[in-house]
Amino acid sequence: MATTKGTGENSVAKVSEISARSSKSFEDAIVVGLARAAKTLRGVNSAWIKEQRVDVKDGKIIGYQVNMLLTFVLDD
Repeated sequence: MATTKGTGENSVAKVSEISARSSKSFEDAIVVGLARAAKTLRGVNSAWIKEQRVDVKDGKIIGYQVNMLLTFVLDD
């Protein structure tokens, strides 16, 4: 868990790791991952891209994957 600053009030946040994939781009994989996380997690306020990788077939990129650390503030 992490303590966040910013509003002058104390808050506690949790960090969760997720993995997201896209056939378009790394940016799209990030958007897909954040959109899905928003369905389950409330208060997501930052994301760190921990890892990126591509899937290759016949010398061409066929998929993009990102592993992200998401931070969200815990409810009172």
